[in-house]
Amino acid sequence: MGETEDITLPKATVQKIISEVLDSELTFSKEAREIIIDAGIEFIMILSGMASEMAESEAKKTIAPDHVIKALQELEFEEFIPYLEQILAQHKENQKIRERRDAKFKKSGLSEEELLQQQEELFRQSRSRFQQNSVSGTSGGEGSVGKSEHI
Repeated sequence: MGETEDITLPKATVQKIISEVLDSELTFSKEAREIIIDAGIEFIMILSGMASEMAESEAKKTIAPDHVIKALQELEFEEFIPYLEQILAQHKENQKIRERRDAKFKKSGLSEEELLQQQEELFRQSRSRFQQNSVSGTSGGEGSVGKSEHI
C-alpha cells in the first residue's frame, strides 16, 4: 500500500460486520480480518478516486452522490446501486426532518439558552406535580394527566 499504511478501518466495526455475515459456527482469524480491512480500504480509495474523476469531468469541485453512483457503474458494481439509492433517499428524508426542526427552533425567536430554561422549568413543574400526587396518595390517573401549566 505504500504511503497509505497508516490508513485503517476501525477493527471493532469490521469485526461486527463480519460477525453479522458469518454463520454462528464459523470463526474469522485476525489475519483474515486484516485482509478484509485492507481490501475495504483499497475499494474505498478506488471508488473515491473514480468518483473524483467523475466530478472533475463535469468541472465540479464537490463529489456528489451521482458521481459515486456513476463510479460504481464504471467499476461494474451495479448491484449495489439500488441499495445505495435507498440509503440516499432515507438520508434526504432525515435531512428534511432535521431542517424542519431547525426552522421551528429559529422561528421561536428564543435563544438555545432560553429554550433550555423553559424546558427546565417544565421539568421542575412536572416533578412538583408528581411529588404532590405521590404525597397525597393519588394514583396519577385520568384526572392528573393532560393538565399542564403554561409559562
